[in-house]
Amino acid sequence: MEDRSENNIQQVRSDKFPSQVIPRTRLQVWFFRVCSTIFLWTCLVHIVAVDELWHPRLLTGFTTRISWITRPSLHLQHSFHAPPPLAPPRKYTSNGFLKVSCNGGLNQMRAAICDMVSVARLLNLTLVVPELDKKSFWADPSDFEDIFNVRHFIDSLRDEVHIIKRLPKRFSRKYGFEAFKMHPVSWSNEKYYLEQILPLFSKHKVVHFNRTDTRLANNGIPLDLQKLRCRVNFQGLKFTPQIEKLGHKLVRILQEKGPFVALHLRYEMDMLAFSGCTHGCTVEEAEELKRLRYAYPWWREKEIVSEERRQQGLCPLTPEEATLILQALGFSKETQIYIASGEIYGSERRLAPLKAAFPQIVKKETLLDPAELQHFQNHTSQMAALDFMVSVASNTFIPTYDGNMAKVVEGHRRYLGFRKSILPDRKKLVELLDLHQNGTLPWDDFALAVRQAHEKRMGQPFHRRAIQDKPKEEDYFYANPQECLCEGTDCEDLLAPGKSSQATMTE
Repeated sequence: MEDRSENNIQQVRSDKFPSQVIPRTRLQVWFFRVCSTIFLWTCLVHIVAVDELWHPRLLTGFTTRISWITRPSLHLQHSFHAPPPLAPPRKYTSNGFLKVSCNGGLNQMRAAICDMVSVARLLNLTLVVPELDKKSFWADPSDFEDIFNVRHFIDSLRDEVHIIKRLPKRFSRKYGFEAFKMHPVSWSNEKYYLEQILPLFSKHKVVHFNRTDTRLANNGIPLDLQKLRCRVNFQGLKFTPQIEKLGHKLVRILQEKGPFVALHLRYEMDMLAFSGCTHGCTVEEAEELKRLRYAYPWWREKEIVSEERRQQGLCPLTPEEATLILQALGFSKETQIYIASGEIYGSERRLAPLKAAFPQIVKKETLLDPAELQHFQNHTSQMAALDFMVSVASNTFIPTYDGNMAKVVEGHRRYLGFRKSILPDRKKLVELLDLHQNGTLPWDDFALAVRQAHEKRMGQPFHRRAIQDKPKEEDYFYANPQECLCEGTDCEDLLAPGKSSQATMTE
């Protein structure tokens, strides 16, 4: 009886107030549809993720369409696939903490970081994110995270080395702790680190390497460590999103106008002062450079005879010399040339012949709005990162001096498929330039001799040259990391001396 009465009451309410029932029903239907949609999309995303992980070719067309729908549009996005899942962290008992302070410019520090990760892996250490040089000639205040993507650096290498942003508090000066400071012996091998460096961690727990340039040998290092050096260099060290965005924009602007040459014109004040090379400078400029050399105590060599250094091929090519070499190599007046460097010493006066011969000379300052570069001003390493990206992406890379940037870019271009890099034989070029400029060698003969001298200096595959007990004179690991260039191929066949000059080059 009560149930029947209750039903009657509900029927009366429904008949009397129909407008209150209908909205509630529609709300329930709408809520159900939203929840169902969210559930279905969640399932779809999981299916795609599993497919990418286990069967990357199974639903290629379908997943590509989904990526267009579900992912935001990114400029110069090279891949529409999700990044690979992170490998699980490597489990090991740490023997201590390695703190490192890198010295030098961007690319010297880059190579050092790769070396220090490998040392940490060899000795089973915990690596603290490296400190960058702030006291050198460039006085760049940038920290690691201002140039490199620190989260990616830590995560992408976690299956090899445990990397932390800072030391635990118990190892801070606040608690009276002082790390043991030292700089390892240059060009050292595995035995040195295992026998002489590893025992220090048992005693001190934290060891601080306050110099890191070229502290690991080019050769005689176990293959797994050589490959790790490459992995850090080519995969672990990504620039920050801000740097990558602007670097990609520079590359896009250049590529829209056609093929381009990246000319690393290392004719900057610091290089000239350090090397003592003053060919083409005025007397006043030579004196200024000498005073600068004496002002920096870590530039050990003070009295330098410039012309002797030049004849030995130890000086960067001048802008005037670079102009003649580019013409001799066959580059036309219409060639688009990107100057990958800082401020040229002597400025527009020294660049005038180059610009007259190649009117399509550009640099980042002329391609970008000043506001876009404002954040990078007074941060030479960040500016160098932009030049690095453009140089790696160029159709042809030509360095006028074999410094750290030239070598590291060369190695990157080898890794990316032996892209064309013309590596000047400066000793031979100085000889030819002097003969031509004194009237002994006519232009046609000069141009032919220049081209012949560089037939096998175009970035072709070849074995890295090792010289026993003379690591400074042998080929640099990061310029030709041959251990990392032959995946899935017969390395001996690829690097055979008779075939290197016949290798197909990327134009």
